[in-house]
Amino acid sequence: MSKSSGGDGAQSPSVLKLGTRKSLLAWAQSGWVAREVERLNPGVRVELVGIETQGDRILDVSLQKMEGKEFFVAELDYALGEGRVDFTVHSMKDLSLERPAKFVLAAIPRRENQRDVVLFGPRALEKIREGRVLQIGTSSPRRLENIPSFLERALPQVAPEGGVPRLKFVEIRGNVNSRLARVHEPDGSARQLDAVVLAFAGLIRLWADEAGRQELAALLRGVRWMVLPLRENPTAPAQGALAVECRASDHRVRERLGRLHDVETERHVTVERGLLAEWGGGCHQKFGASSMPAAGIGDLFYIRGVKPEGGFVEKVEWHGKPEAPETHPIVPWDGTTWRSAQETTRIELGAADLSRPAFVSHWRAVPEEWTDRLGEARLWTSGVASWRQLAKRGLWVEGCAESLGFEHLSPILGERVLQLPAFGEWNVLTHETAAADWKSAHPLATYRVPVGYSDEARAALTRATHVFWSSGSQYEQLRALVPSGAHHACGPGKTAARLQGAGIEPTLFPSAEEWRKWLS
Repeated sequence: MSKSSGGDGAQSPSVLKLGTRKSLLAWAQSGWVAREVERLNPGVRVELVGIETQGDRILDVSLQKMEGKEFFVAELDYALGEGRVDFTVHSMKDLSLERPAKFVLAAIPRRENQRDVVLFGPRALEKIREGRVLQIGTSSPRRLENIPSFLERALPQVAPEGGVPRLKFVEIRGNVNSRLARVHEPDGSARQLDAVVLAFAGLIRLWADEAGRQELAALLRGVRWMVLPLRENPTAPAQGALAVECRASDHRVRERLGRLHDVETERHVTVERGLLAEWGGGCHQKFGASSMPAAGIGDLFYIRGVKPEGGFVEKVEWHGKPEAPETHPIVPWDGTTWRSAQETTRIELGAADLSRPAFVSHWRAVPEEWTDRLGEARLWTSGVASWRQLAKRGLWVEGCAESLGFEHLSPILGERVLQLPAFGEWNVLTHETAAADWKSAHPLATYRVPVGYSDEARAALTRATHVFWSSGSQYEQLRALVPSGAHHACGPGKTAARLQGAGIEPTLFPSAEEWRKWLS
């Protein structure tokens, strides 16, 4: 792979010219595509050609106010149409729904993590404690619709008198490195921000690129991460995906590029862009739409925000939902509502090393007296509910498994840009009966839950036709009461593994709410 500033087309069939924007991120992701093309097509060499676009030149006008479309695409299209380059690479979310017929989408490579992240400057937590306003940079109407309400409850609740953090969102343009640099500006600077909202995929790609990693490493020093859950913060349709285009008439190039295509990525971005087409395309939209696979469940499609004609929508479409139950009448038993209301019992651990990163399986696993000791640890948890409870305690949570099980979270924790240690060096804070399930880390059994189910709960279970288990320990405590032939269900993860280990094959649901809808 080599670089170029221009040219008159490919010198030979073995050399392909790739047109790309000149930003650090665009160069990094185009470089990755170039290496993949070379790897999949032995003997082919790819040369990068940097092209400046309107969106790169005009940084003092918001995208919503700029005239025309394809702010980051038009100049690349022109070079491709003239034959100065053989193919182009775009962030797919920047492409309009209608593309010129003379071009063809030759490949959609494997998608990187589609989530948004918020990166906070080194003084953000101190400012929350002082009751000062945090200035957060983003220019996306979609992000402005969903993220503020989430952050108010996800940030540590340490403002004076227990108030929610004070947030002000500021319009911001520019490339990733210039935006991130603003969280390191001194207070009083006109460019200073306390946080910026960015696409996780861009940071992952920059870290994988040698030049990008060198610049990004310095900018990430001292920052605090938040990886936003997709249900509450779905992203722009096709975020994290790349579009590789060439001339429709160039069949040889199209064949070579087609070897990069990822069918699963295509399936998800097609769903997302289909909704964008239905509701009206453009960067001015105030809704997010994210489709993703969930192991053992099927595809989940999260939609949240304001529809073009007005009206707030928040829903999840589940592609892979099981057939409706045939048993009638249906008598449900919901373990999430019958869960014991008794107080938990603490387990004394002595001098545990709490400086390690920690996965908190449930908010109850953090003793009140540990809040200060965990204040500097990097914390992740099981779902948004536990995240918010930990935030009430004043703890900073970086992300969660979105109630889909730790296996869903594990690949995220492995992203190198997060600079987390291998999971074997982590603590897992959990309850007594689950500690043995965590053999690859350092489990800390911090509490036990007494068997506290009422006579009413037990009697209801003996009549149930359909049961949703909230935990593996709940199943083990009450399994003898379940009628033969009852249908078992639960969420994915450790609960499902515990039931499967007992010879039960539960139907997996993304949440108890979805199980209730399935029964209705």
